[in-house]
Amino acid sequence: MLDRARSDPRISAAAIIGSAVTGAEDCWSDVDLTFGVVEPVETVLVDWGTWVEQELGALHHWDLPWGSTTYRVFLLPDCLQVDLSFTPAAEFGARGPAWRTVFGETVERPHTPPPDTRTLIGMGWLSVKTARIAIERGRPWQAEYFVSSARDQGLALACVRFGQKASYARGIDRLPREVTEPFEDALVGSLEPDELWRALEVAAEAFLGEVRETEPELAARLEAPLGELARR
Repeated sequence: MLDRARSDPRISAAAIIGSAVTGAEDCWSDVDLTFGVVEPVETVLVDWGTWVEQELGALHHWDLPWGSTTYRVFLLPDCLQVDLSFTPAAEFGARGPAWRTVFGETVERPHTPPPDTRTLIGMGWLSVKTARIAIERGRPWQAEYFVSSARDQGLALACVRFGQKASYARGIDRLPREVTEPFEDALVGSLEPDELWRALEVAAEAFLGEVRETEPELAARLEAPLGELARR
């Protein structure tokens, strides 16, 4: 793929990103390559997508836009995942430390900041509230989804606090054991109402505990309403 990129006049630069750069690559890792392009991203994406399908036998792909960049995620027949991203050359540069330029020139770009803690907190209390409503309405699958969401927002807050990656649970397994342990009982064991109520109460308290570490004054304001929402 890098050889093809070097021979493609529309590609001005290329870099390897992800675990192959940080030393975390293993037999389960995907291939992450990113390219700067001097023609419209959509045009280059169509040609490269066709090439990966024809030459590498990709079974499926989907696109993830991120600002001016488009990520195309491919699944190959041996279950290898290949992520190719394309960015206009004028904006092509590292957004984080997991980047190694292979050829071409890059520009200085601010690194992607961690998630906004106020948003994580907002999504957390909204998840507690929605889970309670779903239980009351007899919607167990929706309830399970939002109990898990409340738990995950709290763990994301912990990741931000400890400087770990908060998206897609990438940093959770690097958190201290004493931080993750309170969240374990928030795992939903079944769709029975008693179990949903139990898990919701644990998730709400564990989430609130992490809010106390981040914004103690806000946690004090949220404690009573969240406790009321999580109690049967």
